[in-house]
Amino acid sequence: MAAVTEGRIAPVRIGDFTFDVRTAGPADGTPVMLLHGFPQSSWSWRHQLGPLADAGYRVVAPDQRGYSPGARPHGVRPYALDELVGDVIALADHEGFDRFHLVGHDWGAMVAWRLAADHPERLRTLTALSVPHPRAYAEALRSPRSGQAVRSIYAAVFQIPGVERAMLARGGAGFRRALERSGLSADEAEHYATELGRREALGAALNWYRAVGPVGARAVGPVTVPTLHVWSTGDPALSRFGAEATGRHVEGPYRFEVFEDVSHWIPEHAPERLNPLLLEFLGTSAGA
Repeated sequence: MAAVTEGRIAPVRIGDFTFDVRTAGPADGTPVMLLHGFPQSSWSWRHQLGPLADAGYRVVAPDQRGYSPGARPHGVRPYALDELVGDVIALADHEGFDRFHLVGHDWGAMVAWRLAADHPERLRTLTALSVPHPRAYAEALRSPRSGQAVRSIYAAVFQIPGVERAMLARGGAGFRRALERSGLSADEAEHYATELGRREALGAALNWYRAVGPVGARAVGPVTVPTLHVWSTGDPALSRFGAEATGRHVEGPYRFEVFEDVSHWIPEHAPERLNPLLLEFLGTSAGA
């Protein structure tokens, strides 16, 4: 297992919001931004921060909209994909990043796919962990042989208004059990359940699901920047169909890797495989 490096956390004011942002590495290093997914936070990158920083990269990992207490607007519309992408662009501008490497996992990968499609001029590379290109995901949902529709039932449940109350009943015991059933360790489940243990926090995180809507996937165009996509065979939420279909939606240099017998939680559960691959990919794409 890779060494744990939690980096430095500081508040960053962007417009009306204050984001908690984790950083590591030299200030003048080539920038890499890491985007977490649900139900996590920037803590999920603790196994990547050190190796990237040691390799000379400037690493920035925000607690995204809804996850940072100071960036938790009310309602569903503020969590639309274009708003989430805007946060990343604004943070990059704040940090002085003209072009940067972008790595996203789970929902962070969804944001990264959209940003790469809409703002290719801002990226050196894209790395998408677990989640396929949104159009490939939509194709998987429509395919009866992919099994993706069954795998995605949980997402429909998350869109039910007020479901966070049920998830946090009895002190959040059910939420913790669900996180452990998803493959997270007891310590990881406890950490994330504590971070999202209030109704407004979990509700804000679930608003990402509520805001994406049926056109969210179709609105993402092809990607032209150098792209690495990593999928794992132990992922209960995302099918091989979507992972393998992703290449059809990448027009730039593309690399697809499969991690056998690894859970959905790739950054936390397979850093010994991910980190060398990520460093190799970023290094070979340095001129991008």
